[in-house]
Amino acid sequence: MERKRDLATRRSNRWLALVYFALAMVATCGPAWCQAPPGPLQQKPGAPPEKLPTAEQRKNAIRVRVNEVIAPVTVTNHTGEMILDLSKDNFRVYDNGVQQKIEHFDLGGDPLSIVLVIEASSHIKPMFPSIKHAGIVFSEAVMGQTSEAAVISYDSTVDIHSKFTTDPDSVQAAIEHMPLGVNDSLLYDAMARGISMLEERPAVRRRIMLVIGEAQDSGSENRLGEVLRQAQLANVTIYSIGLSTAMADLRAKPTHENQYPDLGALAVFLVTTGKNALGPNSLAVASKATGGLHVNAVRDSSIEKAIDEIGGELHAQYTIGYRPPGDELSGYHEIKVEIDRPGVTLRTRPGYYIAPPS
Repeated sequence: MERKRDLATRRSNRWLALVYFALAMVATCGPAWCQAPPGPLQQKPGAPPEKLPTAEQRKNAIRVRVNEVIAPVTVTNHTGEMILDLSKDNFRVYDNGVQQKIEHFDLGGDPLSIVLVIEASSHIKPMFPSIKHAGIVFSEAVMGQTSEAAVISYDSTVDIHSKFTTDPDSVQAAIEHMPLGVNDSLLYDAMARGISMLEERPAVRRRIMLVIGEAQDSGSENRLGEVLRQAQLANVTIYSIGLSTAMADLRAKPTHENQYPDLGALAVFLVTTGKNALGPNSLAVASKATGGLHVNAVRDSSIEKAIDEIGGELHAQYTIGYRPPGDELSGYHEIKVEIDRPGVTLRTRPGYYIAPPS
């Protein structure tokens, strides 16, 4: 009962934040913006998912996707609370040191396309029931009212259990009926599959991938660096919940990715070289490389808490979009976001990589 009250309180705070932002936008908008027809936020729960774009639309989207950069920005104060009263004018964004014009700005209002990736190998058997039970938290706290989600699992294969749908009950059922598999963990192949699915979604939707599993891979054909490069170019933000069943970990406290200060440099190295991870923190690196959040769930009960925390961030996060000048140089492009408010901390994606012409 206490957990339900906490969830209700957090969701209430998120909706208040969205209302606050909407009122601020109405107060400053011009007539054309104010008279625009209702957007995806008016979509009713359980409505059929949007149709996939045609081949011609995908062809055009590829060109736009390379030139448009979407940067999620999470801003917190010294106590870790999210700051929700910033406007577009408070932000500055730089691409390789050159200031860019912010063409898209939003606070938690853009509709989400989410791929939930769950490890189903026998390694995580002790925690598997808790993962399946947490499906209701995912459908309520992460999907919300305007999101669509797909569900895939991985062990020795990568399997789709639910294609994109806005029906939370369908998503929850797919999670609850997911079978346990064998020993192998094709983590990178599953992530690559999820990114490919997200690439097909309309560009107006924020593309999110949430991975729940151990931070290790065994047997994937894809390399982590290549997967992260693909995610950056497709504007996919990766959130992750690391699982462990070791008794030493069960006695530890949950940890976040920002406790690993070298992950940023490692993420840049992997994306630039296309290689695999050099250590055990593959999921933390993936989140760092794309501006997401990594939480290490060392107890069964902390899985639901981690999902709820991620859902809270997704629906109260700033999104900045810009189009760099054409003919960008190949190589790694560093993204830097600044805010004209002292005493705050922000998290965003570190950059993206453009491969040289083949």
